[in-house]
Amino acid sequence: MQIHVNTYPQLRTLCWNRANDAVLDGAEALGLYENNWRMVEPEKLDTQEQNLLDLLVARFGNGVFMPA
Repeated sequence: MQIHVNTYPQLRTLCWNRANDAVLDGAEALGLYENNWRMVEPEKLDTQEQNLLDLLVARFGNGVFMPA
């Protein structure tokens, strides 16, 4: 699974130090969300990004979201 960072605003914020056209695999994206959740503004997750997060949790987190 390849995730284009620029498609998801909150993920883009977490990848501030990466190239603008960065592509992540699913496990890496979930790790970024979990490890940096304090920097995410959940109320600003649009439907597309929330659906991505739900998919990542189901596929790579065994159904459990574990923010640091």
